[in-house]
Amino acid sequence: MSELNEVITEQLSVFIMGFALIIMVLAIVLIIQGARIRKMRRKYEAMMTGNGVEDLESLLIDLRNQGDMLEETQREHKTMIEAAQVKLRGMKSKVAVKRYNAFGERGNDLSFSMAIIDDNRSGVVLTSLHNRENSYIYSKPLEGGESQYPLSPEEKEVIALASQQI
Repeated sequence: MSELNEVITEQLSVFIMGFALIIMVLAIVLIIQGARIRKMRRKYEAMMTGNGVEDLESLLIDLRNQGDMLEETQREHKTMIEAAQVKLRGMKSKVAVKRYNAFGERGNDLSFSMAIIDDNRSGVVLTSLHNRENSYIYSKPLEGGESQYPLSPEEKEVIALASQQI
């Protein structure tokens, strides 16, 4: 037993130094972890203040519900935009007018041709022919830029001008 006491006495300083070193390493790790926890707590408190939510789980559930509502609203807006685009394609939004003197007589350019078409070049051409005694207005329907009625050069020109518009 005395030999055991001698071995323990000889090795005691090594054990104490080893344990002291381990305790110092653990103390440093404890200080670092405490600093990290304090930093996380400050961030958590900053995030949770002012939103009326008591815990992180409630906040996440609330954010998820808001995200779902936004997605639904976005789907509704997308549907509305698509419907508006379909309507816009069919609208007669391209208009061109050309004034001219139809009979070559003296006077001003009182005659005109006006094309009102959509993106598919469908619509109508209105032509007003004015002379000294009378004024005549003609309407010719268009499908794909063509009409079942003969088109004058001025009417073809206004159809081309209207087609070039964006």
